[in-house]
Amino acid sequence: MPLKLIEPRPGKTPNWYIRGTYLGVPVDRSSGSSEKAVAARFRTQLKYEIERGRLAQSGEPTFLSAAVRYLKAGGDGRFLGSFDEETETWSGLIGHFGETALRAIDQDAIDDAAHTLYPKGSAQTRNRQVYTPVSAVLKFAGRNDHIRRPKGWRGKNRVNWLWPEQAFHLFRTADEIDPEFGIFLRTLLYTGMRLSDGLWLMIGRVKLDEGYAYLEDTKNGEPRGVHLPPVVVAALKRHPRGLDRQGRVFRFTKCGRLYELLGKVKAKAGKDYGFVTFHTLCHTYGTWMRRYAKLDLDGLVETQRWKDRASAAKYVHVDASEAARKADLLPVENEFGTPGEDVDLGHNLKRIKA
Repeated sequence: MPLKLIEPRPGKTPNWYIRGTYLGVPVDRSSGSSEKAVAARFRTQLKYEIERGRLAQSGEPTFLSAAVRYLKAGGDGRFLGSFDEETETWSGLIGHFGETALRAIDQDAIDDAAHTLYPKGSAQTRNRQVYTPVSAVLKFAGRNDHIRRPKGWRGKNRVNWLWPEQAFHLFRTADEIDPEFGIFLRTLLYTGMRLSDGLWLMIGRVKLDEGYAYLEDTKNGEPRGVHLPPVVVAALKRHPRGLDRQGRVFRFTKCGRLYELLGKVKAKAGKDYGFVTFHTLCHTYGTWMRRYAKLDLDGLVETQRWKDRASAAKYVHVDASEAARKADLLPVENEFGTPGEDVDLGHNLKRIKA
C-alpha cells in the first residue's frame, strides 16, 4: 500500500496524516500541518528517508524513543523539543529527527539538523542547542560516538574584567544606591560565583566564622565548596537585614529589576563602566586569581570554579608569562636605566621630549 495522505479528523486532529507502506517500511505519522501541500512535501521527505535506510524499521530504536527515555530518566530537555497535544507534533530536535533510526544519527545528520534548525545561529548556539543534546541522547542510548563540534564552538577567549580601582569604585557606588547590592557584587567578585549561584546562596549554607559557603547545585552540575575571603566575611557581617534568619542570603531575583539596578550603578559610576555585566565579576575573579594570587592553570582548576583546564585557560592569557617578563633583562640605553634597575620611564620620556 503506497503512502497516502489522510485528511484531518474534525474534533480529533487538524493535521494531515501519512499512512501506508513504502519499500516494506510501514508508516503512520502526522505531518504536523493542516496544509495539504505541506503534508505532501513531508510525505516526499519520508520517502527520501526510507530510500536511504534512515527511517526505523518496526521495533527498531528511534531518536524519538531514545529521547523520550532520556527525558523520563531526568535528562535535560531544554533543546530537545516539546509535544503539542493539539497538533500532535513535536518541536525542536525531536520534531526534526522523529522516527529516524538511531543508527542513522551520524555526523552528517547532526550537521544537517544544526543548519536546518538554526540557519543563522552561531557555532556556540548550534553546539549548545543541537550537538550537545543529541550527544547526550546518544550516550544515554549506549552510543559513544565521537561527535565533531562546529568550528568556533568554544567562542573567542576574550575576557572583560575590572582593574582593582574600577571594582572598588563600582562597589562604593552600589553601596550608595543599595547597600545589600554592594555586598552582593563583592560576593560575586571575590568568590567567582555565577549570578545564579549568588542569588540562590542559602543562609543555612554559610559559615562566616569559617569563611565558608556551600553551593548545592552549580552550572557544572556538581556541588561546590566556596571560600569566603575576609573581605566577603566583613561585608556579609554588615548585611542590612542580617543573617540571623532563614532563606536566601540576598533578596534579589533574576529579573528585569535586577539588571535595571546594575544599570543605575553603572550609570552613576561613570562612562567607563558600560561593558560591565554580572559575569564580568566572575571574569575579574579569574583574572585576579591569576594576576595577583599567581595561580597557574592547574591552580585555577583546583579552586573548583572551573570544571577543567580548557574552561580556565582563558585567564592564563590575561597576565604576562614568566618568559615574557624576561624582557626586563634586555639591554637598554643608559638614560633609561640598566637591567634590574627601577626607572621612572615617564619622567625620562618627558625629559627627552623637552
